[in-house]
Amino acid sequence: MFGDCHIHMVLDGVYYRDAIDAHKGHVRDDLIRAVLEKYARAGISYLRDGGDAFGVCQRSRILAADYGIEYRIPCFPICMKGRYGGFIGRTFETMADYRALVAEVERYDGDFIKIMISGLMDFDRYGVITSIPLTAGQIREMIHIAHGEGFSVMAHVNGADTVLAALEAGVDSVEHGAYMDGPVVRALAESGAVWVPTLSTVGNLIGNGRFPDAVLERILDGQLRNVAEGARLGGTIALGSDAGAYCVCHADAVKDEYEYLRRALGNDAGDLLAAGEAQIRSRFRRN
Repeated sequence: MFGDCHIHMVLDGVYYRDAIDAHKGHVRDDLIRAVLEKYARAGISYLRDGGDAFGVCQRSRILAADYGIEYRIPCFPICMKGRYGGFIGRTFETMADYRALVAEVERYDGDFIKIMISGLMDFDRYGVITSIPLTAGQIREMIHIAHGEGFSVMAHVNGADTVLAALEAGVDSVEHGAYMDGPVVRALAESGAVWVPTLSTVGNLIGNGRFPDAVLERILDGQLRNVAEGARLGGTIALGSDAGAYCVCHADAVKDEYEYLRRALGNDAGDLLAAGEAQIRSRFRRN
């Protein structure tokens, strides 16, 4: 069984505000243990959390040892004030602020840095990304600072230009990576970065009725084509479902994500994803 290289323990797959509110003021061990038990029963022994600002992933890393699960965390996602990510992460305004947050991750013994450098896909409108992305210069400086402190960098990023900026800055993993064009897919494959495409966040919404299926299917088809092309070019791809996101259920989503990826990767899916997970396990730890 594969691990899940992108989850959010703080979220429940139903409604993010209620899930976050359940932990505000006091992290709920009972909720965390229920989810960890589900992963353990499914035979999943590796989880990489995308982080939260409420201490849930930090507590989860401690509790995961009781279930034989290796659990890696960034402590919290880091995003620019006023841009996407503030609901779950910590924000900065200046690079001095950002440096201070990186130092805080180090004090809390975080395993890597998670940065939010673009918005989300707008599931109502194909090709639209919510929120203004960071500039190439900002991205470059953020990754440089994190690397200088010995951290690998996990980046939430969508949009061809923004993905390319992250790759040129030396990002270690691309999370989501929607709307890449051919040259950027090639750049990703040649970069050595690991791509975690989180297809369940789109595929699991089809037929739900909340968003137009025609838009969702078009987004998913584009991602599947890019995954297939990235693999053909020798890129490194890992399974991460973004479990906790709407309609992406903890533990169950590992099977969902594998089935989407198998559609793109065919009979080589198992070997390719095992290699991608090995890269994640090796690079996203700081002991």
